Amino acid sequence: MKITLDHLTKKFPNRAKNKPDVIAVNDFTFEMPDGKLVGLLGPSGCGKSTVLNLICGLLKATEGKIFFDEDDVTNIPAEYRGVGIVFQNYALYPHLTVEKNIMFPLENFKGADKMSKEEMRARALEAAKLVQIDQLMDRKPAELSGGQQQRVAIARALVKQPRVLLMDEPLSNLDARLRLQTREEIRRIQRETKITTIFVTHDQEEAMSISDLIVVMKDGVLQQIGKPQQIYDEPCNLFVAKFLGTPPINVFHGRVEGGKLLVGQDEILSVEGVENQDVWCAIRPEAFTLAEDGPMQCALHGVEIMGRDVSVVAGHPALEGVQMRAITPSARKLDDDVENVRFRLDPEKVLLFSKADEKRIPCELK
Repeated sequence: MKITLDHLTKKFPNRAKNKPDVIAVNDFTFEMPDGKLVGLLGPSGCGKSTVLNLICGLLKATEGKIFFDEDDVTNIPAEYRGVGIVFQNYALYPHLTVEKNIMFPLENFKGADKMSKEEMRARALEAAKLVQIDQLMDRKPAELSGGQQQRVAIARALVKQPRVLLMDEPLSNLDARLRLQTREEIRRIQRETKITTIFVTHDQEEAMSISDLIVVMKDGVLQQIGKPQQIYDEPCNLFVAKFLGTPPINVFHGRVEGGKLLVGQDEILSVEGVENQDVWCAIRPEAFTLAEDGPMQCALHGVEIMGRDVSVVAGHPALEGVQMRAITPSARKLDDDVENVRFRLDPEKVLLFSKADEKRIPCELK
């Protein structure tokens, strides 16, 4: 099912007297395609969960409209929207078994939708098999691991066959290895069910790994929409460039002079289509290649061995921040006793942004 948010705005009253309302979501317009997994990404407090709560009906919009396909659901109560929700803290009933936790939403069906006990058990077993916990139906939540509890929460959301599945930071309480396994399961389940799914997270690696589309937010405002690799390669502004990528992008004070890009005193690349001006020069960690004749010289701070790759930690007079990171193959040996290292740069991994408004400057780098 397609979800359309049309100029959606949510304001909360300010607790301080004579202060303007707090705008949690500001004029948010977006169309979520049918049957896709959309990652809603941004830092804490950017309005991601508020958007989710507006879609499911737990919050009422201050302005704007919400459509499920062509149906306006803006003022329809949450229980009639056909939405399944998976919360960050699982929200399981501790005194009920896994089977009864999964069945619970079905017990609220009334009228023509009312189901018999046998039908509810069959539906619960079907949902449990989908998330691979059908052998745990007689256990209670306290007898389950964190990953198993999360699967119960997903099964409970799926059992009523929702039109939309909403997931609010569903992996944040899991350890690193379990997070990886569970996000792969979420992607598998979404592909099997083809339910339109919105996955809220502040972890860009999670969003990029499983999403068909990513929506990046900041301070309640939509920043950019696109496929994960597209947004990584072509961020529309400096905030998006900084937010996506591990290690994060390295940002330098730079300037364009006579068709050359300078970072500090280093003339690192040629640039076409940009007037002489001060710029933010953002360089992805994988753009650096160690080279004795490289145009960019940096002070070596240390070397971090990561197995397949090596992280070169360095400094530069024009760097915004204390230190930068360059990722190079571990096969390239580096003497960590030297004071300075030199790099060549991959022009496709170097991005320029305006100093005035931090928007991307389209140009050709060589």
